[in-house]
Amino acid sequence: MLTSEEKKAIIALIRRQVVPAIGCTEPIAVALCVAKAREILGCLPESIRVDLSANILKNAMGVGIPGTGMTGLPIAIALGALIGRAELGLEVLQDCNRAAVEEGKKYIAGGRISIKLKEDAPDKLYIAVTCAAGGHEAEARIATEHTNFVYLRKDGEVALDKPVETVETAHEEDVELTLRKVYDFAVETDVDDLRFILEAKKMNEAAAADGLRENFGHQLGKTLCSPLGRGIMGEGIFSKVLSATSCACDARMAGAMIPVMSNSGSGNQGICATMPVVVFAEENHNTEEETIRALIISNLTAIYIKQHLGTLSALCGCVVASTGSSCGITYLMGGNYDQMSFAVKNMIANLTGMICDGAKPSCALKLTSGVSTAVLSAMLAIQNKHVTSVEGIIDDDVDQSIRNLTEIGRRGMDETDKFVLDIMTHKKGK
Repeated sequence: MLTSEEKKAIIALIRRQVVPAIGCTEPIAVALCVAKAREILGCLPESIRVDLSANILKNAMGVGIPGTGMTGLPIAIALGALIGRAELGLEVLQDCNRAAVEEGKKYIAGGRISIKLKEDAPDKLYIAVTCAAGGHEAEARIATEHTNFVYLRKDGEVALDKPVETVETAHEEDVELTLRKVYDFAVETDVDDLRFILEAKKMNEAAAADGLRENFGHQLGKTLCSPLGRGIMGEGIFSKVLSATSCACDARMAGAMIPVMSNSGSGNQGICATMPVVVFAEENHNTEEETIRALIISNLTAIYIKQHLGTLSALCGCVVASTGSSCGITYLMGGNYDQMSFAVKNMIANLTGMICDGAKPSCALKLTSGVSTAVLSAMLAIQNKHVTSVEGIIDDDVDQSIRNLTEIGRRGMDETDKFVLDIMTHKKGK
């Protein structure tokens, strides 16, 4: 049994990691950092220098910026300086409109923005922005998490200087999770204390509806809903789960001006941890309470895995989030803790190694691959079928299996991460 203090700590953790975000969180975090530096400077910068870790640069190169019809960092930086409101966090560009975009284009054309890769960044998530105007200079830095400011200064006066925490130390104040604790918390806690998670359902359903209504990205979600998609995939639960998830991702990656509920700093992870569970619950006629508890299982499993993986890595975030949704779907099928652990092992055995090559419209394809595996893994798990410790990286202990996954993603794939960025930055036409 969890203590009331542990339950309160876990609720606080979920509320901190499951938050609204407009647009891809990496370029939006850069815009947030710019907005903060501009706020400290007190006027529109004459020049902006942005130094980024490789993972931030990778994830910000090809993704749509909400409300602009444009992709990439320059417009995010310009808008952060022109209309960004730092107090809004990951909704920093909430005030974006057509006039602001036109001003942003002019600002970019003025050659005021410099973007550099910081080779020796202290964390995989690192943003440093220096704004200058009228002989004054302001600097803001974000590290480890998308809204975590670690350094603020104006000229020689430093207002904030925190050490950059690594993945090993960043969560010392958080409750130490295990998969068993995730399950026990979700099924034992008073459902009224968990009802806040329905906001994620509401918000991400709206994003999915937007993706179905408009022509975003590669239109994967719309294709699955089309006569062609239905003719091949049918109209069952499986196809509905895939189409709703990919519709929301299509909209988000193309820069739709609509918020999604993120998980662990990623809107796509929030979509992937939420929409499969929501659609399965509706199609399976689960109760509202069951849906709430399944959403908690899904989102908290993703948070647990990300605590050990780190906010950004070479491993695609859909691996983590779809593992959460597989656990949630297993619960909605009537599964118990053992079956939930079977689902995790099945997921890790299948998806480990999927690379992250930046945020972009084709992320919808990866989310759909992850969610497909989530459903298959749950189907096997509910029948007590699972990958065993004689196979690959799976351990008898499910938490050790998760550590094996995160160590591969966090350290084992480091060289892969560098190679991916090198390919992305040296393509013809770039």
